[in-house]
Amino acid sequence: MHVVATAGHVDHGKSTLVRALTGMEPDRWAEERRRGMTIDLGYAWTALPGGAMLAFVDVPGHERFIGNMLAGLGPAPAVMFVVAADEGWRRQSTEHLAAVDALGLRDGLLVVTRSDLADPRPATEEARDRLSRSSLGAVEAVAVSGATGAGVPMLRDALQRVADRLPTPDPTARVRLWVDRSFTVRGSGTVVTGTLPAGTVNVGDELELAGRRVRVRGLQSLGEAQDHVEAVARVAVNLRSVALEDVGRGQALLTPGSWRQTDVMDARLPGSDPAALPAHLVLHVGTASVPARLRGLGGDTVRLSLARPLPLVAGDRAILRDPGRHAVAAGVVVLDVDPPSLRRRGAARERALELVDSAAGPDLAAEVRRRGAVPESDLTGLGLGAVVEQESLPSGVHRRGAWLVDDDAWQTWARRLGTVVDEWAKVHPLDPAVPTEVARREAALPDVSLVPGLADAAGVQLRGGRLSRPGVVPSLGPAEPGLQELEQRLRTDPFAAPERPDLEELGLGTRQLAAADRAGRLLRLSEDVVLLPDGPARAMRVLAALPQPFTLSEARVALGTTRRVAVPLLEHCDSRGWTVRVDSSHRRVRR
Repeated sequence: MHVVATAGHVDHGKSTLVRALTGMEPDRWAEERRRGMTIDLGYAWTALPGGAMLAFVDVPGHERFIGNMLAGLGPAPAVMFVVAADEGWRRQSTEHLAAVDALGLRDGLLVVTRSDLADPRPATEEARDRLSRSSLGAVEAVAVSGATGAGVPMLRDALQRVADRLPTPDPTARVRLWVDRSFTVRGSGTVVTGTLPAGTVNVGDELELAGRRVRVRGLQSLGEAQDHVEAVARVAVNLRSVALEDVGRGQALLTPGSWRQTDVMDARLPGSDPAALPAHLVLHVGTASVPARLRGLGGDTVRLSLARPLPLVAGDRAILRDPGRHAVAAGVVVLDVDPPSLRRRGAARERALELVDSAAGPDLAAEVRRRGAVPESDLTGLGLGAVVEQESLPSGVHRRGAWLVDDDAWQTWARRLGTVVDEWAKVHPLDPAVPTEVARREAALPDVSLVPGLADAAGVQLRGGRLSRPGVVPSLGPAEPGLQELEQRLRTDPFAAPERPDLEELGLGTRQLAAADRAGRLLRLSEDVVLLPDGPARAMRVLAALPQPFTLSEARVALGTTRRVAVPLLEHCDSRGWTVRVDSSHRRVRR
């Protein structure tokens, strides 16, 4: 299928022409038919001479409905520009051409209608001259009469030639279906319609709508039920469990997780002077219409702040409209949907210089370099998904797990991480191993998943969720002799754990014992009970020699210790699965 939008001045016969081509009534509202003027978007379709189907999005021509016109024109890949032979070029012709040019549409056709009422040549010459200075360039022109049908067969042939030039869309691409209409069908629920420019939608698919997941209950295209619809196509999507008030024109059905929703973007306004524009405008993209605040950066580059987030990508074309003058103010080319903040003096000017080379689209190396590291999953939303799928990455960029990282940033982070570990050891001699999350935060690393690789690069060891230099152990300072004395006592009598007063006399308080435990020099069975790390293994050799099962009292006697030590020691052995309870008073060694 192919999709073409109409454009042209009010009452120049756009809807009449669509009726002549399709035999269908594009004006959906009784008010439109009563007044003989299109108010909202209309839809119709016909078969081309080559057999392919062509769908029309018929737009209103009156200046009061320019918002509706832009909603119809925005998602369309081609345009049928209509001028009346008896009236020639008019004000809204200029307005509609400005919109076509702003969107960068390159495929189209000039149709001079009402050629039965006047010689079409003057209107054709003027219109072709004006269109040639827009993004459409030189276009084919056909003179027709919607009333008599003269020229309609030639128009069909010309539309076939336009369709043959249109690029073939990627059926595997991510979906972004801008909603242009929503309504309910009794027994089915909410239905939305739109033009699918790329990708495929299937019955049963899960899509994203306004931040929530929705399910496709059914599909129609050209009035027929379908199991799936491939781009380009006009499609009606029946959504499961979605209320009509929750969806409307300007929203989009999206492939989940594949689009970045942004309310701030950097853009270029080709051929326009941002300084001559008002600060408050309306951005039209797809079928959306959103208030926007403009800030000039330098040259023709600007920053746009939107009233609500939209699913945009670098390379998108949009329109800025001046609501005060009801006129197209400028065309927009999106350059960056995740721009840096502009807080420093001169930051806007620097940003404008960075954007000079962005006309060809986002550059992977530059985007990764600016951010230092980017999750691969985010790059699709930035318009770089196809680049990332290539086998080779640009120089200076490497994969680190699920991230793409700039080499210079990697080295900087590694040095910074090493410094954090060293400073922590100086400040915390009892606990020289810094927790991983603390180190990530202090070193300003983007994600904790990058820490293991950066630790290797920094010559730092990662053990048990903590980072330290190899060979560095807790230093108990003045308490070190007391710890050494305790270690010697326990080597002589493994289960004679000293009580709190004895520990304090050795200079071993709660912090010192915790540090020794983390260093693997002691094992804390409870707040006050400490043994050597091999104490439980020594106990198991004694317990295994007892008649099975055994009681707590029998274990205490065999180990030559007190109940204060035996209880937490046996509970430790239980937790390791070395011993198992038989009843409330007996245990046995697990064989």
